[in-house]
Amino acid sequence: MLLMQVAIAAGVAVLATGLFLAPLGDQLDDQAMRRALAIAQATAQQPQIARDLRTTPATAHGPVQREAERVRKATGAEYVVVLDRRGVRWSHTDPRRIGEPVSTDPGEALAGHEVMEIDDGTLGRSARGKVPLRDADGAVVGAVSVGIAYDSVRARLIHAIPGLFAYAGGALAVGALAAWLISRRVQRQTRDLAFSDIAALLAEREAMLHGIREGVVALDRSGRIRLLNDEAQRLLGIGGEAVGRSPAEALGAGRTADVLAGRVTGTDLLTVCGQRVLIANRMPTDDGGAVATLRDRTELEQLGRELDSTRGLIDALRAQDHEHANRMHTLLGLLELEMYDDAVEYVGEVVGDHRATAEQITERIPDPLLAALLVGKTTVAAERGVALWVSDRTRLPDRLVDPQGLVTIVGNLVDNALDAAAGTTHARVEVELRAEGRTATLKVRDTGPGVPPEHREAVFTEGWSTKEAPAHRRRGIGLSLVRRLAERQGGSATVGAAYGGGAEFTVVLPEALAPAELEPALTAPVDPAVEKEAR
Repeated sequence: MLLMQVAIAAGVAVLATGLFLAPLGDQLDDQAMRRALAIAQATAQQPQIARDLRTTPATAHGPVQREAERVRKATGAEYVVVLDRRGVRWSHTDPRRIGEPVSTDPGEALAGHEVMEIDDGTLGRSARGKVPLRDADGAVVGAVSVGIAYDSVRARLIHAIPGLFAYAGGALAVGALAAWLISRRVQRQTRDLAFSDIAALLAEREAMLHGIREGVVALDRSGRIRLLNDEAQRLLGIGGEAVGRSPAEALGAGRTADVLAGRVTGTDLLTVCGQRVLIANRMPTDDGGAVATLRDRTELEQLGRELDSTRGLIDALRAQDHEHANRMHTLLGLLELEMYDDAVEYVGEVVGDHRATAEQITERIPDPLLAALLVGKTTVAAERGVALWVSDRTRLPDRLVDPQGLVTIVGNLVDNALDAAAGTTHARVEVELRAEGRTATLKVRDTGPGVPPEHREAVFTEGWSTKEAPAHRRRGIGLSLVRRLAERQGGSATVGAAYGGGAEFTVVLPEALAPAELEPALTAPVDPAVEKEAR
């Protein structure tokens, strides 16, 4: 790793030097061309040169040659050439070339344009500046071409290279030192493991994370998800796109996101995500992040509720058996006393009471699952000394979209109401189910102690309960499931104070009922003859 980092630093230093030298050479070239152009401009501005060009011959000892050589020696230029409109030299560093045509095209300068270039001429490669030579009237009578040897520019560039390489060498030394320090730190952090060992550990970690049947969620120091194993994705109902997002962004606001983010602390924290009941634990890591583990307790909670229901049913059957034995003893006594009419009347009253209760519920609630639930809860309530009453205002058509979900909602609310009302004076629980269009409204009232205003939102939070949990499961799930089921259908679940004391839970389900179908009998005319024949 150290050698690799040094090689990278050296490559960067060489590349930076090259990138610096390339524009430096262009800059020096531009400076040389501008210098040549400035010398040419200064020479062309001398009016005597233009007059001598028109009045004297082109000779090695003429005034134009003498002035051009004076300018060349004073400025250090390689050459100063003055030419007429025919392109014939009137001055040159080699007097023998005076009177000959120039080697490069003077067209642009003779046309009145200034030229900067680097080109090859009779004196080699040079930086050139060409300007038109004008007389007193402004007419172009010739041109002035000044050249600066390109070797002098290259020499300046070569002279600058050692200093550049000295800076590059210093940067390389600093980079090598930094690479050595980094390699030492990486070596300590990796505990002197080779790359192959690190790769093997990573492969083992991936296999373990995706193979265990427990959800694992890793978060970085900023609270964003950086790892999700397969089980966590299944339990939370999210995919790999959640990586890089916060729990609230991936799951939405709620207790599950608060537990993962560390806003709720503790061990074996109970939370509900969708239809799943989860147990979460969160452990901080040394880098400021955290790892949360999730266990699925949905099936265990369902079994616990089934166990509670079975125990309630057993208690109800025991109560019914006890009540049935008393009734049979009463009936036997009437028969032994030969009070046959009273015995018949007594049997009719007993059977009629049960039948009236069942008929009362089924007339108002035609759905069999919901009606059976309430009939069974009536028996359980009687055993616990609570009067369970279905309100006279209850009317619910047999058009339920999700009857099982409504059964869960009603069952949980009735169970909580029975727990609250049991043992109170004139214990009573009232259930009211009404429909308006496709919206179903459920209200469950009890005569218990009620819910204080400051706890009316907390009662719907996972794990919140004022009752002692049984040994086989945790409490604080029922009301949370009620709200989740209601919100999943676009509805709401709230609690307030009941009239006369106690609590009143209200659940509104906007899409609980299917659209009502049109009845053909109300729209199609009936033939009287057909109706009479049918009768």
